[in-house]
Amino acid sequence: MQIPTELLAKIDEAISHYPVSKRSASLPLLHLFQEQFGYISDESIAWIADKLGLEQINILELVTFYPMFRREPAGKVHIRVCRTLSCALAGADDLKTKLSEATGIHCSKHHEGFSHPPEVSPDGQFSIESVECLASCGSGPVMMINDDFYEAVAPETIQEILSKYK
Repeated sequence: MQIPTELLAKIDEAISHYPVSKRSASLPLLHLFQEQFGYISDESIAWIADKLGLEQINILELVTFYPMFRREPAGKVHIRVCRTLSCALAGADDLKTKLSEATGIHCSKHHEGFSHPPEVSPDGQFSIESVECLASCGSGPVMMINDDFYEAVAPETIQEILSKYK
């Protein structure tokens, strides 16, 4: 696996924060890999495990346990919609339906609640994923687009919001 020099420097720096147990650097390294490559591949799991002196299963169990890690590429613009009770009651399903229509993602699996991996638009531009709590229960429905956070999102504002990402 070819690792860019800049990423190698970030990896070594992250590991340096855990002098007692390199295993503790597993999550930071997974975040770095996903940030760099867009998802966590089998090759990435093997590389991280080798770098930290762990078994591959030790890394795979983290990737499969935490829903923020993806095993498949997401769209260039990744949308996360909170699906927990407060957001559901505030209209998260309607929000997700409007997002689906606006991005060209039309898949029945998308409406079954928790969608993992995220659904990706035919052009690869957008992906939508239902996620657990985004920590703003009093202002639902909430969503994140890449690292941007949106609260109390009305379905009629979707086009305006998405225009910032085209």
